Amino acid sequence: MKQKVKDEKIYFWIGLFLLGFLWQSFAGQNSVAWLTTTAYNFGQIPQHQIQSHRFYFKNNSPESISIDNVRTTCGCTASEWEDKAILPDSTGFIHITYDAKQIGAFKKRIKVFFVHQRAPETLLVEGLVQ
Repeated sequence: MKQKVKDEKIYFWIGLFLLGFLWQSFAGQNSVAWLTTTAYNFGQIPQHQIQSHRFYFKNNSPESISIDNVRTTCGCTASEWEDKAILPDSTGFIHITYDAKQIGAFKKRIKVFFVHQRAPETLLVEGLVQ
């Protein structure tokens, strides 16, 4: 009898662990599909010239999503986005602008935070200022 209770406890904890693992898998899924690559290379650009690029995404979730915040790594990189809900199966964009003040290679990361998505999406712009 004791062995049966012990076995049931083990199965209970294994089941609870697997359930938690499955929940994390589904909860961690991104609701965003990028329609453009998440990295963009401006190539060679002249100093003091402003360059820009738009990253497009699609809402893959059954609910509306919106961008909570976009963080850039320095003042030379700026971001713009529409401050509205993106309906299911609709698209949105993030417009990134780079001000080429310093000569040399650059690689800037941009973190995009969507409401109700735990981990941010990471974008990258890079190039060479001459």
